[in-house]
Amino acid sequence: MKIRSSKLSLIMRLCCLPLVLGVALVACTKAPITGRSQLHLVPDSEMLPMADQQYQDFLKQNKISTDQAGTDQVKRVGGRIAKAVETYLTQHNMAAEVKKYKWEFNLIENKEVNAWCMPGGKVVVYTGILPVTKDDTGLAVVLGHEIAHAVAGHGSERMSQGLLEQMGGVALSTALSKSPAATQQLAMAAYGAGSTVGVLLPFGRTQESEADHLGLIFMAMAGYNPDEAVTFWERMSAQSGGGKPPEILSTHPSDQHRIDDIKKELPEAHKYYNPSAGE
Repeated sequence: MKIRSSKLSLIMRLCCLPLVLGVALVACTKAPITGRSQLHLVPDSEMLPMADQQYQDFLKQNKISTDQAGTDQVKRVGGRIAKAVETYLTQHNMAAEVKKYKWEFNLIENKEVNAWCMPGGKVVVYTGILPVTKDDTGLAVVLGHEIAHAVAGHGSERMSQGLLEQMGGVALSTALSKSPAATQQLAMAAYGAGSTVGVLLPFGRTQESEADHLGLIFMAMAGYNPDEAVTFWERMSAQSGGGKPPEILSTHPSDQHRIDDIKKELPEAHKYYNPSAGE
């Protein structure tokens, strides 16, 4: 469900110029941290409350794990990554961004090898990924990556693309009024939970690369050795076994390409590495 290349090209050429599509104003903004131009139709004032409500609905409709050790691990590692994100944002003159995040971490009983983070810091980890993460550092790779998607505004970007592609660029409030079920499914897919609702709106290659890059920095600042990211993604790659890859890997063009890129980014990540962060 990616936006068609010709339409996206037109929008990007008109970036930062007002263009009315139906009742919505199409806008291109700069992504937090990366500075990349993004299509941004949905203001945070609408996106964040909807994300929070959908997260609570998801928790009611899915089984929260009773594995106390796994739950504690998710909350422990997640809390350290969240603290690192807030420190990073503050250090880079984005303290106002910190106010957007009301962090919450939950482990869900699900055999899928997956995890995701909604705008505003609402995070879900599926029990199916824990055998692959193996330890705190492996989980830090996953949470750093998924939280980076949210921090870089990828959920809002994909939601905007979906509104333009599927609903003609109408405002979120209009879409919810006219097609509430479809809009809510679109939103869940935009957050990375598309497999749960039967809709796939994959992260693009650029978004995946940004999340890999920022995720390394976040995990390093949280006190986790970024070198272990290579080992984790090698394990993730092996999960496919020549068949369909795990959802978390499904949109990246090449496992080896990802690993090679991560290796190139490790020197930068090590500049942020603080082994004593968790003490």
